[in-house]
Amino acid sequence: MTVIGRRGLMAGLAAAGLTAGCGNGVGSVGPATIDGRVEATLERMYSTLPDTRILADKSVGMLVMPVMTEAGLGLGGAYGRGALRIDGATVDYYSAARGSVGPQIGVQQYSHVLFFMTTEALERFRSGRGWAAGADIEYAFNDLGENMSAETTTTRTPVIAVVFGQAGLRAGATLEGTKYTRIIP
Repeated sequence: MTVIGRRGLMAGLAAAGLTAGCGNGVGSVGPATIDGRVEATLERMYSTLPDTRILADKSVGMLVMPVMTEAGLGLGGAYGRGALRIDGATVDYYSAARGSVGPQIGVQQYSHVLFFMTTEALERFRSGRGWAAGADIEYAFNDLGENMSAETTTTRTPVIAVVFGQAGLRAGATLEGTKYTRIIP
């Protein structure tokens, strides 16, 4: 049995405070705020990663998470809010959350977009009571934001993730184990 001392508890509370204090959609005023953040995120993605327009054109829907805030010190977590867009219009709002345990320390923020490449994948996502990202997601870019490979534009993978805009003191960003839940902002 692991006993968390006062220092560990204080460090965990500090990490939670940092996460809550970041602009990740927690306490946002509503749909207009999320939609504004989604638009800005898409503009930034298209300007810094122009090949993502190919994915957008081929996708049947996109879940845009403008800011995910991730913090950890032994125990960790990530949270953000975003919107599902179909044919360029928002149809639903979602939260994304993930918890983790293990050797970790730091705080980071990043954006990500899930491109649903098949109608079946989009329907599974929308009809579930909560959808968890797993190993079946293909990542189009690595952490360095290199150009999209030709295979990504021709793949038959149902969901493609683009993670970008990492900032902070924690290495790497993964979506595996992230749970997405429909919300009413």
